[in-house]
Amino acid sequence: MKTSTSKSLHRVEAALRDAGVSVAITALGDARTAQMAADVAGCALDQIAKSIIFRGDVSGQCVLFLTAGGNRVDAARASACAGEPLGKADAALIRAETGFAIGGVAPVGHLTRLRAFMDPRLLEFGIIWAAAGTPQHIFAIAPADLLRITGATVAAFTETPD
Repeated sequence: MKTSTSKSLHRVEAALRDAGVSVAITALGDARTAQMAADVAGCALDQIAKSIIFRGDVSGQCVLFLTAGGNRVDAARASACAGEPLGKADAALIRAETGFAIGGVAPVGHLTRLRAFMDPRLLEFGIIWAAAGTPQHIFAIAPADLLRITGATVAAFTETPD
């Protein structure tokens, strides 16, 4: 039986395959946080690539920020990267632009092409893990491959420690 969730998962698998990347999807179970996902994957928290989406206040378009699991997006720095003020993207906009529900937004396989930025911290690892289109699935990928597939720009947009 196919569900909308499985369609999302299949869309991510197809996007990765079309980009020439072979990955195995891992089931998370009830992991609801980046730390829980890291525990399931057996990796460091910062090896979890969170897909954080904002809405451009001028363009109205979604902007994707791929952030290391232990980092938080700084709104002012993210706005500077995007070249426009950013606001919260609501669940309906995220679903319309990406095809994914909040909690399972993958960095690839979106319904529309999003401008994307990548946290440089993710490039410090040989392998990182990202949502596979559902809140219950992740996949491992080399950061350079994810950078290439998403067309992201590496940028400093996270909060800096005090």
